[in-house]
Amino acid sequence: MMTNSSRRKAAMFATAGVVALGLAACGGGGDDGGETGGGTGGGDTGEALTLEQLQEDGTITVGFAGEAPYSFEEDGELTGATVALQERIWGELGIDNVEGVQAEFGQLIQGLNAGRFDVIAAGMSILPERCEQAIFSDPEFQYTTALMVPEGNPEGLTDIQSIADSGVQMAAMTGAIEATYATDLGISAMEVGNPQDGMDAVVNGRADVFALTGISLNWMADNNPDAPIEVTESFVANIDGVEQFGAGGTVFRPADTELRDAYNEQLAPIVEDEATYLEVVGDFGFTAEERPTGDFTTEQLCAGELG
Repeated sequence: MMTNSSRRKAAMFATAGVVALGLAACGGGGDDGGETGGGTGGGDTGEALTLEQLQEDGTITVGFAGEAPYSFEEDGELTGATVALQERIWGELGIDNVEGVQAEFGQLIQGLNAGRFDVIAAGMSILPERCEQAIFSDPEFQYTTALMVPEGNPEGLTDIQSIADSGVQMAAMTGAIEATYATDLGISAMEVGNPQDGMDAVVNGRADVFALTGISLNWMADNNPDAPIEVTESFVANIDGVEQFGAGGTVFRPADTELRDAYNEQLAPIVEDEATYLEVVGDFGFTAEERPTGDFTTEQLCAGELG
C-alpha cells in the first residue's frame, strides 16, 4: 500500500515526452542529440551508473508508462504497482527520492539509453529483441493476455488466433507484446499510444478488439463501468503452436549490471513471499497469480526459450 509520503513524492514526479519509438526500434539504441533529461549518469556514453552515485545523489529517475495498474496518473499523481515497487526497493537501498518521467510505452528504451532516466519501470515484457539493447531485472510480474471487445462480444473473439481467423480490426499498444503477436500472425493491427486510446478505438467503432494484458484491461473496465465494452477471459497466447509465456521486469542500461544486481537482491525477498508481494502491489489489483514463482528466468526469456 502506498503511504501518504509515497503519494506526496509521486505528486512531484515530472511528466515529459521522449522521442517516439516503436517496438522494432527498441532493438536500436542511439539518440537524436536531444537533451539528456533527468537521468543521473551513464546513458549513451556507456559509463556504468553505480549504486553509490545514486545514494550520494539521493535520487533515482525512473521512466514510467501510463498503463494502469502498472504506472499511471490519478488526480495529478503518478501511482501504480511499479511505482510502489520502485519506492520500496530503492528506499531499502538508501535512495529516498524516486522521480518519474512518464512517456508512451514504445518510447521508453530509447529514453533510457539516451540518459533521460536511470531505469524503466513499466511492467515491460522481457523479450529477446529488447534484451539486445537493455538488461532486465528478475521477473516482477507474470501475466496473460485478454481482449477488450464491444459489449456482447459480437464477433465471438477468444484469443489472438480468433482475431486472425475473423479478419476484424485489432488495436494494440505501440511497443507492447500484443503488437508483436499481431505481426507474427499476419494481422494488420492499428497501433495506439496508450490503453485509453485502445479503449476509445473500440468504443468509437474504429477497432473491433483491443489486446493487452488481462490485468490492465480488467482495471480499465472496472474503472469505466459505463463504457459499452467487456473483457474476455485471459489466455496464454499461442503463436505457431508455441505458448507465449510473459513476464515483466525493471529495465537497466547494458552497462549497469551492478545496479541491476543490487536491485535483484532487494526484489528477491519481495517476490519470494506472497504476503510481502501483495503488501506492495495488491492495492492495484495484482494477485498471487501475477507473482513470479520461478518457473522461468530472465535469461530464458531473453534467449527466447519459452516461446
